[in-house]
Amino acid sequence: MSVSETSAPLLPILIYPESVLRKVARPITPADADEVRRLVPSMFATMYNAPGIGLAANQIGSLLRMIVVDVAPKEKPEPMALINPEIIAKSDETATQEEGCLSIPDQYAEVTRPARVKVRYQDPEGMKKEIEAEGLLSACLQHEIDHLNGVLFVDYLSALKRNMLLRKLAKAQKGR
Repeated sequence: MSVSETSAPLLPILIYPESVLRKVARPITPADADEVRRLVPSMFATMYNAPGIGLAANQIGSLLRMIVVDVAPKEKPEPMALINPEIIAKSDETATQEEGCLSIPDQYAEVTRPARVKVRYQDPEGMKKEIEAEGLLSACLQHEIDHLNGVLFVDYLSALKRNMLLRKLAKAQKGR
């Protein structure tokens, strides 16, 4: 059975302005192993169900430094769980992509970030790894790692654009 078909329980995705979205997640230690093993399958199930391409632990109310991502086509999933991810190198060259966020539903904006990044992390088994990414994967990793630092994609927008987008979100949430 693939991760995208997992039967793990779905978790509620927190919606802005939920305060935990602005908190910095703490590093995961060996003492957190059971919690990580419990959360990773549910985070994947929640992300795929949303549907999304990335999810940070903050978004489900956990302040552990972990993210799940999968930017591959649905037919060929390439799920990655990154524990204690950190960006260790960024390109000077930038790229602009439209971004959205499961915690800021149905709101999108162009965000400019470094075009390429190198990320150091551990996999759920504790193996140290590095990945170099560009394109959509680069933007997704930066977006999710930002979440772990209490930063949202709207923070990259001008005050005017950010306020307009957040007002639209608030209005949409009232209508639900």
